[in-house]
Amino acid sequence: MSGAGSAKVEVMWFLVVAMLVILVVAGVVVLYVAFPHRGEDVPHMPWLGRLLRKGVDNVPTLDNTGDEPQPESDSSLTHDLTSLGHVRPEGGRRRA
Repeated sequence: MSGAGSAKVEVMWFLVVAMLVILVVAGVVVLYVAFPHRGEDVPHMPWLGRLLRKGVDNVPTLDNTGDEPQPESDSSLTHDLTSLGHVRPEGGRRRA
């Protein structure tokens, strides 16, 4: 194999391994949300549910239940789509 060919193979293997890691992480997230997050045991693998709960308990998180008031939404940022001045022609149908 030439140097360029082996470089392409190395890049391909890197992409394959990266995609497998991404799929495994996504699967673990879906598994956590589907079972331990709702307080249920993972079927056929209760040890995995305990491991996920333990890991999540040890991860630092932001406290969103503080006593500080929530910021008010700025009404100037919202748009009323009915006031854009686009009126349909007589009869309410679009022209072809």
